[in-house]
Amino acid sequence: MLKINRRKFVANTVTSGAGLMLGSRLTGLTRKEEMVSDTADPKKDLMQEVLKYRKIDAHAHVDESYYKVEVNLDFADRLGIEKLMISDFIRPHTEGTPDDFRARNDFVIKCIKEHPDRFIGTVALNPKYQKASLEEIDRCHDAGMIGLGELYNQVKINDPLYYPVIEKCIGLNWNIMMHSAIGHSRVVLNPREPKNISLPEDFADVARRYPEAMFQYAHIGGGIDWENACKVLKDVPNVFVELSGSNNEANMIDFAMKYIGEDRLVFGCDYGFYQGVGHMFSAKLTDAQRKKIFFENISNRLKKGGRDVN
Repeated sequence: MLKINRRKFVANTVTSGAGLMLGSRLTGLTRKEEMVSDTADPKKDLMQEVLKYRKIDAHAHVDESYYKVEVNLDFADRLGIEKLMISDFIRPHTEGTPDDFRARNDFVIKCIKEHPDRFIGTVALNPKYQKASLEEIDRCHDAGMIGLGELYNQVKINDPLYYPVIEKCIGLNWNIMMHSAIGHSRVVLNPREPKNISLPEDFADVARRYPEAMFQYAHIGGGIDWENACKVLKDVPNVFVELSGSNNEANMIDFAMKYIGEDRLVFGCDYGFYQGVGHMFSAKLTDAQRKKIFFENISNRLKKGGRDVN
């Protein structure tokens, strides 16, 4: 059987599904209902509604081959995404050596220098190499980067190896974003997931150890048992829960609102731009709640670290 990479699947289907996502799925209408609605109100313009909200994509990627800079900016322009928090993450099932993460961060630094008004750089590192990781935070901070992300699978987020890194981020008021597992049923991991992948319980554990730290649980739409994740993270207020991912099941954001609340949810795309924006409009959110999730929550967190995007 051919194995399909989730990220490649998302990117390959984004363009072909664009019209559909911004048609019936964005509005929550069937095609027949959409036609009736458009006939009744020909001035209705969904894109006008989409574009009225300021947006920060709290989960974006760049690299020199797959996560193209121009693709990010093209979709961002079309969907009214003002800024994207970018990383070139260490790939799963790799060692993640200092040479590797320095080179990836170099590319991010290049991107934020070329597009300072659009990209916010976040740092990839591997705490197995503690001295190099702490030095990399200093180097990237001096280059204008702000925050960690997307941290991957080399070390669990609650492993003691991360403690010095987290403590340094506390001093800088940096956001810490980490990948979460692909799995189901509380939680049976996808066979391709590395053994060190962080689970919701690991985030809750480290967040309680460091209540002053700011964590971002990545992509509840990425394949995790999102109901369980929301329940586990309900009572850890320093963990933001980010909504990106290609598995945008019905009721996901509404469920997250019930358990996490409007002040801790943040918008992200993870290169699935129409999915990321689309499920924000299919959810039962008020105008004020959309503003918080699209922009205000992560903006306030970035401001603590010295980056005022207003």
